[in-house]
Parts: sequence; C-alpha cells; structure tokens
Amino acid sequence: MSEEKKDFGDKADEFADDAKKTANEFTNSAKEALNSSDNKKLLAGILAIVLGQLGVHKFILGYQKEGFIMLGATVIGYITACFVVGSFIVLGVAIVGLIEGIIYLTKSDEEFFNTYQVGKKPWF
Repeated sequence: MSEEKKDFGDKADEFADDAKKTANEFTNSAKEALNSSDNKKLLAGILAIVLGQLGVHKFILGYQKEGFIMLGATVIGYITACFVVGSFIVLGVAIVGLIEGIIYLTKSDEEFFNTYQVGKKPWF
C-alpha cells in the first residue's frame, strides 16, 4: 500500500512539474506574441482598413501627431459635410487609411519593423 502511495505521489509531482513547465512556456509565448512586430503590423493594418479615417492605426504605431491630423481632418470633414467639401475630406482621409492598411499588410515583417518602427516613417 505505501509503495502505491509513493508511486502516486511521484506521478502527481511529475504531473505538477509538467503543468508548471507548460504554463511557463505558454506565458512566454503569449508575451512574445503580444510584443512582436508582426502582431503590431497585423493590428495596425486591420485598424487602418476598418478605422483608417480616425487615424487609430497611427496611434498604435506611436505616431500621435499624424493620428491627430487624421482624426482632426475627419472631424472637420463631418462638420463641413453639409457644404459638400467635407464629404471629400472624409473620403480622402478614409482612402489614405485604406491605402496605408494595404501597404502595412503587404510588407514583410522585417520590412514593416524597419520602416515604421525603427525608421519612424509616418506616412505611406
């Protein structure tokens, strides 16, 4: 009986060690995924396509000035939409966001990282 308890205890310890190892590997992988340039590229690209006219993708990449320019142009465009000119402003800013999103998603990970995060190229 005591040998069975000892075997059971050893197996339980081994299982606990394996579980801790797996949890640590998962945590490290999650940290890498959240901090990787690929994840930022994907997030910035999708946000540029979906919410490009608001400049959200610029804020994600750390370009606050450019993000506020896009956001301001969109707000001014909506305010002046009754004068027809505003509609063209909003459309233009949305097209810029769409083009930037496509550019972000078509670049390789290394090229995106070097261009937009290391080189700090704010437009196109």
